[in-house]
Amino acid sequence: MDISNLKRRGLMYVLSSPSGAGKTTIARQLIKQNKSLTVSISMTTRPQREGEVHGQDYYFVDIPTFNKMIENEEILEYAKVFDNYYGTPRQPVEDSLSQGKDVIFDIDWQGTQQLSELAPNDLVTVFILPPSHEELEKRLRNRAKETKETEDQIFARMTKAASEISHYSEYNYVIINKDIETSVIKAQTILDAERMKRHRLTGTSTFVRGLMEGL
Repeated sequence: MDISNLKRRGLMYVLSSPSGAGKTTIARQLIKQNKSLTVSISMTTRPQREGEVHGQDYYFVDIPTFNKMIENEEILEYAKVFDNYYGTPRQPVEDSLSQGKDVIFDIDWQGTQQLSELAPNDLVTVFILPPSHEELEKRLRNRAKETKETEDQIFARMTKAASEISHYSEYNYVIINKDIETSVIKAQTILDAERMKRHRLTGTSTFVRGLMEGL
């Protein structure tokens, strides 16, 4: 019996962490390792910048369109940042999931809460923690050398980190990112296990019926 064409529904794989804990690096590594893992492309009302491509960097829309999509529940999660809206359009994600592709999200706890209300059965959430307060500050200071952030900005990030970390218990899994290679292996292990959850293997019932008929 051919099992190569068994169908599977994709999942929404959320990585959250305070700035500097490593979620973006882990996400990039997972994307490199998984052909069926796609990135969620956000929608925004901010102006399109030079060099940005609609549908690749963001979906660019005006505020009335964004608000209408919220009313019609066509946005999975959204937030307002400095007078501009950012959110995740539902249809591209749903299309990927129905095709058996997994979608990775790099969002905060507020966006994760919204996703959990709208699509709990498709959602897998992982919170990335730094190994210590000192290590997080060290990473932020190293990053600040490149981004030229001020002491006030570093302090603001550390203050925000405390608030974000307080939401770790709302997530399915926690990874303490002491070593990036080990953390990527853990994140991959979670992804592999969740892909095998029975409720996502939509072609299994047909397979089992054929299996039983042959017994």
